Amino acid sequence: MALIHISNVNKSYKGQTIFENLNFDVEKGKIYGITGPNGSGKSVLFKLMCGFVFPDAGKVVVNGEALWKNKRFPDNFGIIIDRPGYIANQSGFDNLKSLAMIKGNIGDEKIKQTMELVGLQPQAKQKVKNYSLGMKQKLAIAQAIMEDQQTLILDEPFNALDADSVENTRQLIQRFKDEGRTILLTSHNQEDIDLLCNEVYRINKFKLEKVK
Repeated sequence: MALIHISNVNKSYKGQTIFENLNFDVEKGKIYGITGPNGSGKSVLFKLMCGFVFPDAGKVVVNGEALWKNKRFPDNFGIIIDRPGYIANQSGFDNLKSLAMIKGNIGDEKIKQTMELVGLQPQAKQKVKNYSLGMKQKLAIAQAIMEDQQTLILDEPFNALDADSVENTRQLIQRFKDEGRTILLTSHNQEDIDLLCNEVYRINKFKLEKVK
């Protein structure tokens, strides 16, 4: 059974068609790259998979359960879509701790380990409002992985990262794949897609077209 099953999905915004009769299956343990020009629907596709938006027709099934108003957010998903909202006057650690308290799955030590893993200093008192774009991106990655989420939906995870941080993030993603996690990502850099992805799809004429 596919981890994520998208069947005959139509989606439009303000009269503009985004997807038409879209069918797509995601298998566990692979890295999928989603490509396409700006505005083609990459973020919308990810939002459909996460239950942030619903199809106009068709269905999205995750782990055998259809996403709808009574089952919105899949379990065990780590997500970067758009830029996460943070409490500007708090430190990065305090922001992540507030998020971790929602489920209560991890403690302070795991948060600190994850921050160090992505290249942030957990003891730093710097407020998030004073973070650089690259630091905010690392914080976004940290929140997506800190609870060992088994499915990662990463929309432009390399955005604003310097070369060393890009390499570190690539290694992390590859490690997660080796551990059996499932990852879907977008990137404006074709090299990221070529190096990491088992399968690559391009959004073309309101559908997904396999290119690798």
